[in-house]
Amino acid sequence: MSKSVMIHARIEPALKNETEQTLKSLGLNMTQAITLFLQQVKIQRGLPFDVKLPNPQTQKALSELEQRDGKVFTDIDDLFDELES
Repeated sequence: MSKSVMIHARIEPALKNETEQTLKSLGLNMTQAITLFLQQVKIQRGLPFDVKLPNPQTQKALSELEQRDGKVFTDIDDLFDELES
């Protein structure tokens, strides 16, 4: 089947650059990745991944990251000690 339709989308340049690097490491370009995504939407009759809101614990962690207000650990042992307590 010949390709005859163009899709135009506006995305952040940083997102495009980062995803292009990831796709390149997978042996794909942006067009191939978009085609793959759309094929999966067609096959699965929906998004090929779960879309859901983060739970309260994840929301708190994201908020701490955004505010740079989270706990800081100097090494992995301190992290695991905190997790075990």
